[in-house]
Amino acid sequence: MNAEARNIFFRARRETGDNTTYSRELEEENDSGEGEGKVKTKLLSMWNNMKYGWTVKLKTNFSKDSPVWLLGRCYHRKMIVDPSSESDLGIEGEGIEGFKTDFISRVWLTYRREFPILNGSNFTTDCGWGCMLRSGQMLLAQGLVCHMLGRGWKWYDQRPTSARLYNEDVCHRKIIRWFGDNPSWNSPFSIHMLVTLGEATGKKAGDWYGPGSVSHLLRQAVELAARDNKEFEHLCVYVAQDCAVYIQDIVDLCDVSQSKQHVSTHSLHSTPSWRALILLVPVRLGAEKMNSAYGPCLTALLTLENCIGIIGGRPKHSLYFVGFQDDKLIHLDPHYCQEVVDVWQPNFPLTSFHCRSPRKMNLSRLDPSCCIGFYCRTRDDFYKFMKNVQPFLVPCHEKVAYPMFVFCEGRSRDVMRINKFSISDDTVRFSDMNGDTDDELECEEFEIL
Repeated sequence: MNAEARNIFFRARRETGDNTTYSRELEEENDSGEGEGKVKTKLLSMWNNMKYGWTVKLKTNFSKDSPVWLLGRCYHRKMIVDPSSESDLGIEGEGIEGFKTDFISRVWLTYRREFPILNGSNFTTDCGWGCMLRSGQMLLAQGLVCHMLGRGWKWYDQRPTSARLYNEDVCHRKIIRWFGDNPSWNSPFSIHMLVTLGEATGKKAGDWYGPGSVSHLLRQAVELAARDNKEFEHLCVYVAQDCAVYIQDIVDLCDVSQSKQHVSTHSLHSTPSWRALILLVPVRLGAEKMNSAYGPCLTALLTLENCIGIIGGRPKHSLYFVGFQDDKLIHLDPHYCQEVVDVWQPNFPLTSFHCRSPRKMNLSRLDPSCCIGFYCRTRDDFYKFMKNVQPFLVPCHEKVAYPMFVFCEGRSRDVMRINKFSISDDTVRFSDMNGDTDDELECEEFEIL
């Protein structure tokens, strides 16, 4: 083991005070005959896993008196689950067990190591810099789950026992393959593809992104995927501009009734003349810190079933938020480095793509830059969503009159000059490697067994 790897190891050991576990792991590495490079890679992964707080407390931490919200679904510890229920879909909304199943079913995409080299670099891992890209992947994955499986879908870590469950398993694996860590066009939303798209704006592997930047990369990735894959021709992504959603832009994008690309076959996921919509709204809710007046607005959006989550986090630490309880946001954390999984192998393992340990963070610690995602399957869904979301956009605080975002009639090109998209300076706020660690911002977490 060279000096650099040795320093990383001992630094990690000093930070955690754990001598036994990592000494044993180091001995196993040496005994296995792996090369020095792999030892260094795994030590770096260990260091990042510890640096970003992956020490799990064993005690659950739900309030007994408050509901838990998860992407439009409400759960409560005091609610009793009927043991006579014969449904194999999982219980929704009745008790905390329903929350556990619902949370575990969300797709979890984290740092990976030892994947194929990213174009034009020597990176075989995104550990330390790819957290916002991973958060964006999770946001898009939830949109695809809603689109192809429905919001009520649940994942159970067992072999399918019916034709329906088998078909759902096939679709579930297909979605994960689209995010596989490889440069194949068969994985159109891989980190390799997102980094390649970022190169067009002057970014490269190892650079950091902000939530607004990633939302545009996701839009481009879906547009490219639709050219070669018919499964995306009834899905589109719209990114709001300057916190404004232009209604006619949405209609132009989704209404394909008179488009040359319109096909006569019916889609299972949208009407023949309307494409399903993933709406991404980058917002900034304050200057250096989030304006607390917007806190209730943000959590209210997570009570809407149209909501597919929020990407943002705290400074230098991107997270994917899926719910809340009281003033604590519940999130999936990408800062856990796992070995790459070959998603093209038959029956590849799914465990590492689902998290059993939800984490919580005080709403007050949220960075003001974030991006909120919504999914609308049909035209009626979109107009109903516009009506339902309006009351949640304006803070109740008398000194804050500005809404989080607005809906505008007409097209954006009629009211503003469209500049070529470029990565903004918000990328620096979410750098993972440089600067101080965020130990002082330690979040609460609880484990679901």
